[in-house]
Amino acid sequence: MPLINFAAREINYKIVYYGCGLCGKTTNIQYIHKKVNPNARGKLVSIATEEERTLYFDFLPLSLGTVKGMKTRFHLYTVPGQSYYNASRRLVLQGVDGLVMVADSQITRLDENVESYLNLWDNLLDQGDDLSRLGFVIQLNKRDLTDIFSAEDLKELLNHTNSPVTEACALTGQGVFETLKTVCKQVIAKTGQA
Repeated sequence: MPLINFAAREINYKIVYYGCGLCGKTTNIQYIHKKVNPNARGKLVSIATEEERTLYFDFLPLSLGTVKGMKTRFHLYTVPGQSYYNASRRLVLQGVDGLVMVADSQITRLDENVESYLNLWDNLLDQGDDLSRLGFVIQLNKRDLTDIFSAEDLKELLNHTNSPVTEACALTGQGVFETLKTVCKQVIAKTGQA
């Protein structure tokens, strides 16, 4: 459920990028931060570890126009990719309005993708979230590499909800804004249904 500040006439949405370690969650947010007008974005906060770039989350408040006369702000987060940080993943998921499941397209990453996808569902169920009330997009990242699954195979494995799927290369930006735009449209539409 979005956070509405009537005094500031502002609606705040929380979008979480979820996926296994080094699948491209942080790279997505870094690309968005680099390309968005500085007047429309806030500071990018990232906490790095030796094993992976993000221990807890990346946070990027992004202003994207108005809804029903109220200014919209999207707060973009990533979860840590390593499964042993599940408590942190759960904290980041609290109050989520939209999700981007980032899947690493490499054949060697199949087990990690499936584990992360199932973990997302477990965490949503544990906190009582209903995916039908959330925006949800699956991003097939690293499509520029050669030893990858076909998009159709990954969709069959990771998309039992028939959610929108985008193909991407977060390093070059291919599909990054398409993914963001799709999930943002979903969360705004679901706000109108509430």
